[in-house]
Amino acid sequence: MHSPATPDAADPLQRERDHLSSSRAALRAMREDAQSLDISDVAGSWVTAAVLHNQIQRRIAALADLAHTPLFFGRLDFLHAHVPDAVGPAGAGDTATGATRERFYIGRRHVHDDQGDPMVIDWRAPVSQTFYQASRKDPMDIERRRRFGYTGGELTAYEDEHLSDPAEAESASALLAAEIEKPRVGPMRDIVATIQPEQDEIVRADVGGTVCVQGAPGTGKTAVGLHRVAFLLYAHRERLAKAGTLVIGPNTSFLSYIEQVLPALGELEVAQATVQDLVAHVEVRGQDSAQAARIKGDARMAEVLRRAVRSGITLPAEPCVVVRGSRRWRVPAYELVEIIEELSAREIRYGAAMEALPQRIAHAVLLKMEQGGEAPDDRVQDAVARSPQVKATVRACWPAVDPAKLVHRLLTDRDFLAACAQDLLDEREQAAILWAKPGRSLKTAPWTAADAVLVDEANDLVRRTPSLGHVVLDEAQDLSPMQYRAVGRRCSTGSATVLGDLAQGTTPWATASWPEALHHLGKPGAHVEELTTGFRVPGEVIAYASRLLPAIAPGLAPATSIRDAEGSLTIRHTPDDLVGSVVAACRAALAHEGSTGLIVADARIARYEAALAGEGLDYLTPGTETTAESRLTLVPASLAKGLEYDYVVLDEPAAVVAGEPDERTGLRRLYVALTRAVSGLTVLHAEPLPAQLG
Repeated sequence: MHSPATPDAADPLQRERDHLSSSRAALRAMREDAQSLDISDVAGSWVTAAVLHNQIQRRIAALADLAHTPLFFGRLDFLHAHVPDAVGPAGAGDTATGATRERFYIGRRHVHDDQGDPMVIDWRAPVSQTFYQASRKDPMDIERRRRFGYTGGELTAYEDEHLSDPAEAESASALLAAEIEKPRVGPMRDIVATIQPEQDEIVRADVGGTVCVQGAPGTGKTAVGLHRVAFLLYAHRERLAKAGTLVIGPNTSFLSYIEQVLPALGELEVAQATVQDLVAHVEVRGQDSAQAARIKGDARMAEVLRRAVRSGITLPAEPCVVVRGSRRWRVPAYELVEIIEELSAREIRYGAAMEALPQRIAHAVLLKMEQGGEAPDDRVQDAVARSPQVKATVRACWPAVDPAKLVHRLLTDRDFLAACAQDLLDEREQAAILWAKPGRSLKTAPWTAADAVLVDEANDLVRRTPSLGHVVLDEAQDLSPMQYRAVGRRCSTGSATVLGDLAQGTTPWATASWPEALHHLGKPGAHVEELTTGFRVPGEVIAYASRLLPAIAPGLAPATSIRDAEGSLTIRHTPDDLVGSVVAACRAALAHEGSTGLIVADARIARYEAALAGEGLDYLTPGTETTAESRLTLVPASLAKGLEYDYVVLDEPAAVVAGEPDERTGLRRLYVALTRAVSGLTVLHAEPLPAQLG
């Protein structure tokens, strides 16, 4: 299977290096062609010129050659020729138009020569799927699959699998293992060279459907979600370019960690945000108790808000009399009641109904004009709709609603909340969410993160939230039902990729099941996939962390790992000098290549800031790894989710558990901390370990 080689001129390795050099030259030529485009005679107006200029600049940026990012990572040799359409879908960017070749180099982007023939095929093209899916049981017409190894961007090795040769013994790929285990310093890397068959199926799932991925630590669920975005933009670029795509992460540290993955794949236009970024209608300056946050995040609050928004609708007791010249036209109260009741029953957005109401009243006036012998047209109807009498009726019967003011009233007016929450929230629940100190104005009000989600819900009840084409929601297990609704509004006419792990839910409202979560998201028919094979976390580490599963997620099967790294787990009881032992463990980890994360309970961060500074050890905080040279990051346990480090030193597991409001949440937080290591985990403790760890 393996094909070692030395770099002499006659060796295949040198020919592969030559192809790499030629491909890079072709990519530079493609970029120069884009830079030389002259649109002065094409653009019909300054608007068209601006649009074309922006498109060309994006194209130039996407064609940048990243020196330390391999241009291709694999090669497919087919037994038979393949049709040109296999190179790429129509409209997906550069594709070969006339080539039928039996050999394809698979890489991060498409590269063609000056004749338009492909030199590197985009990993997302149809023909590239066989690179990930082919096996000895199903070779998919592949005679040979070749993987390449790189050091610092230089091609240094290759290995072959002859999938159609029954005489060749099956063995594990050393280059694949080396790529997975490569030390990681800085932001998250793409996984195009190591995508596994079960991951590839999720990545290439149809754009029209929502996919939910339950993934144990180290199974690559975050990478799968990001690569799915890249694939969908390739296969459905025109559709998604208009509608937009969005990646939602749990916090800014996580978004900083993943922000380079899509640009490395040539996708520069995907927005990233947290849920709080999406609902930033008010300035968050307060913090809820766990009980208040749980109630505000409950799906029942959606109906409370619907009632609150519509609470101002009033049925008229007086007619609406419109003066037109010397004549007066009277719409009786019972007709106004019928119009308002009909609009209310249709359950259209409050604001849309408010805009429709004056036209409906004006139409009733026009009918009376026609009955009186006049011949009014649409201009007359618009004039009637804008008349003072109609405007006054609309204000009295269907008043305008400001979402922030409405939620402010709901959280400060006990009687108003009681009326809107009747039969939904009991008295104790109502008392729990009322503000103790409301503040003097909306700007100084003690808005919390959960309140901002309520304002977003109210805003959507008044006017529809624009929908995107596709949304990736990561660490989804931590969202409340109301937060799911906020995300669901952003993809109501599009699709979503939902990523998470029920065992890692650490919020008071953490998701109990994916069907329940998908119901609140508005995607009840979504397909749920489970990833249980780990590629990052060593088997010894994941097996130790999985001891917690019966207590934190009884329904989940323990994850397995393809990496059997002996000696990757160290557990030491250090009752005398725990802080000194932790600092020493950090020094030992830094002696190895790669990154080191020191994970400690949030309450102990200040202690270790002082200890590391006293020992002269430079350290970073999560999210700053991309801009500094230090390889040590001091990580509060509350921010560890979604991050990974080559080596992890975990301080005092009992303190991590004690830092949460209840034991189950604390054990879940500990499970997260235990599963951040890629090469080695050292656990140091002075207090007894949680009983669940045995």
